[in-house]
Amino acid sequence: MTDNSTVTPKSSIPPDDPQRHVTIARPDEDDSLPHFGIVGDTYTILLSGDDTAGKYTLIDMLVPPGGGPHPHRHDFEEMFTVLVGEVEITFHNENFVAKTGETVNVRQTLRTVLETSQATRHDCCARVPTGQEEFFSLVGVPVMSRTQPPRTLDKDAQAVFIAKATELANDYRTELQLP
Repeated sequence: MTDNSTVTPKSSIPPDDPQRHVTIARPDEDDSLPHFGIVGDTYTILLSGDDTAGKYTLIDMLVPPGGGPHPHRHDFEEMFTVLVGEVEITFHNENFVAKTGETVNVRQTLRTVLETSQATRHDCCARVPTGQEEFFSLVGVPVMSRTQPPRTLDKDAQAVFIAKATELANDYRTELQLP
């Protein structure tokens, strides 16, 4: 019989990286955080791939009543926690409701995400790996703050948005099902 109590296990954790730094996202105070209007919602990039060594993106989302994206799917993990409000998700033709404090994780399945409460929904959304923040910067309309709703797009601006989003979607591992 061998006594393994004196064997020290090897650590799989790499040594400390002195080049890494702490990032604190303060969306109500930090004017350098990007805010984008996307389909009537306001998205603030809290942490980009540059902040996380390419591991994930963290996005603050404010979605007005009845808002949310058209049916879509991604080839990456998408997890969001509902901070305020509720959301109805259609996934594999089943409807689910996630309420304040609940977390949803989805990947690779066509889904619809619709704000169903009477208040603006507030989510914190993580996406792994990064890249979606770049897509939002290319198709979104910049807004000045986390709480500023985007301007309403007229028909011509909507057509430009849809064309650009459709053109870029595949490059960002996204499939859109547009009206």
